[in-house]
Amino acid sequence: MNIGIVNDLPLAVEAMRRAIALRPEHRVLWVATDGGEAVDFCIAQPPDVVLMDLIMPKFDGVEATRRIMAQAPCAILVVTSSVGANAWRVYEAMGVGALDAVDTPTLADNRLGDASQPLLAKIDQIGRLLDKATLAPAPRPSAGVARGAAPLVAIGASAGGPSALATVLRKLPADFGGAIVMVQHVDKAFAEGMAQWLDGQTELTVRVAVSGDTPKAGEALLAATNDHLYVTRSGSLDYTSEPASTPYRPSVDVFFQSVVEHWHGDAIGVLLTGMGRDGAIGLKAMRAKGYRTIAQDEASSAVYGMPKAAAALDAARRILPLGSIAAELVSNVKR
Repeated sequence: MNIGIVNDLPLAVEAMRRAIALRPEHRVLWVATDGGEAVDFCIAQPPDVVLMDLIMPKFDGVEATRRIMAQAPCAILVVTSSVGANAWRVYEAMGVGALDAVDTPTLADNRLGDASQPLLAKIDQIGRLLDKATLAPAPRPSAGVARGAAPLVAIGASAGGPSALATVLRKLPADFGGAIVMVQHVDKAFAEGMAQWLDGQTELTVRVAVSGDTPKAGEALLAATNDHLYVTRSGSLDYTSEPASTPYRPSVDVFFQSVVEHWHGDAIGVLLTGMGRDGAIGLKAMRAKGYRTIAQDEASSAVYGMPKAAAALDAARRILPLGSIAAELVSNVKR
């Protein structure tokens, strides 16, 4: 893959160059030392992946990500000195289109050692996502008879998802009658922090989903491992490593399909901004079963990939701007 590096620190750039050089299939296309250069380079020489620092001259990585996704969209991986110390900036960057984040590799005694592996693993994961033309089929567990006491609102999101989820949750009332489960493409290292961040954006309770949880009204659960979240025959939630071949982890399609198989109460499927096609087939299955389905529109999407795929499959009964989705959910749950 052709890779663009955005970082103003020479040592960090050198460490990333050495890591990338370990893989003959990758090459550094260009290096930008500030956010403005990064935008210009992405327009002039579009890379497959951008390795984006967060704190830089001119404007920071969040604003650079926002502008790149608006003017020359491509896959963006945040690479920063400490993901943990910059967690809120990481969530902001993911909210405007970044796919994932990883710590910057460091040189010890002028040697890279094993420090390259986390970065290369993230690049490989993004490469698989970009190369995957079709989705691996979701597992089809045996039919069950579980019934949910509250309508289930199943939400899928990827690039741009954190801020989109916050926008939807912020507009839902404290007495919202739906049980919400969210599958956001995010590494398990960030899920707990993202749930806490979302919890501060809404009157509802937001927390990570753990095995054995049963969705209930007034609570929003976030998938929180690199395995796939799914509804079991009993109507509770659990995680599975299968299918192992899909590049999307956790997979929206796997969760939506499990809703179709095992949730025998009312349900609403929602597909928000994101790169790729994950969730489109599952949303189509939800619509075919008679559930109400919603996809975010192009104008309000940070990345119009997943909802676009859903629209192409006629999977969504309603295609709505982000700001209107919460009101639609409230109306449907009351109905």
